[in-house]
Amino acid sequence: MIDPAYIDGATSRLQRWGFEVSEGPHARNAWGRFAGTDEERLTDLRDALSDPQVDLILCSRGGYGLQRIIDRVPDITKPILGFSDITALHQLSGLNGRASLHGIMCKHIATLPDDSPALRGIQQALRGEALRYNLPLHPLNRMGECVAPIVGGNLSVLYGLQGTPFGLSRFSYQFPILLIEDICERHYHIDRMMHSLRLSGVLAHLSGLIVGQFSDCDDDPLMPSDIRHTIYEAVADYNYPVLFDFPVGHVEDNRPLWLHSSARLNITPDGASLEIPCPEKKS
Repeated sequence: MIDPAYIDGATSRLQRWGFEVSEGPHARNAWGRFAGTDEERLTDLRDALSDPQVDLILCSRGGYGLQRIIDRVPDITKPILGFSDITALHQLSGLNGRASLHGIMCKHIATLPDDSPALRGIQQALRGEALRYNLPLHPLNRMGECVAPIVGGNLSVLYGLQGTPFGLSRFSYQFPILLIEDICERHYHIDRMMHSLRLSGVLAHLSGLIVGQFSDCDDDPLMPSDIRHTIYEAVADYNYPVLFDFPVGHVEDNRPLWLHSSARLNITPDGASLEIPCPEKKS
């Protein structure tokens, strides 16, 4: 469930930007830790997907719950905006051949200052402008350049979808750029998830890797290295470019990224750049 004030604040800001906003009838509901029952959440999502007046679906928040209903969600026919648990919908979007937007939701749209990079990025994306990021050098970066669609999102959600019809191995394109981020995970669990992706062949079939923020994930002194090195070591046998410390994830500076749409990643000794044109609209 979500604080209704965040829905109101996000609505007001989007309207000030010139967008028309409608709200699902169950968006303010609560059912335990969920924003309504499974059927209520499915109904809102199905109605938004079938409404010809809706161009993009903004998820109110993440948390947990989509894995309960993802197999009953109809084909994604329009962009989804969100992150965290919304990674499940991003996966379904890619399987349906649709681009989706990984980025901030109601809370941060409502509360971030106007000059926030994450907020400005969402505004650019919604207006159809290309997203361009220039990043400083990180000591663990691996040099290289690639052009491929970005897939992924929250590592825990991706791990939970492996072996299902919505896993990373199900995409028709074999060499995407993988994005990962997470929050409040144990160091050894991050190691387990990375090696699960390695053992399943996902990490061997990438064009690049973008490592976002791992918020409130503490290094375990009993592990042989810190979390970033744990991730680095899991992809050490491959030669594609790897970008560390990208501003994406459970942080206020959560820059938007179009998923399932062509992107150019270039990592040099001087820094890195990521360019994502606005995807073409599909009928």
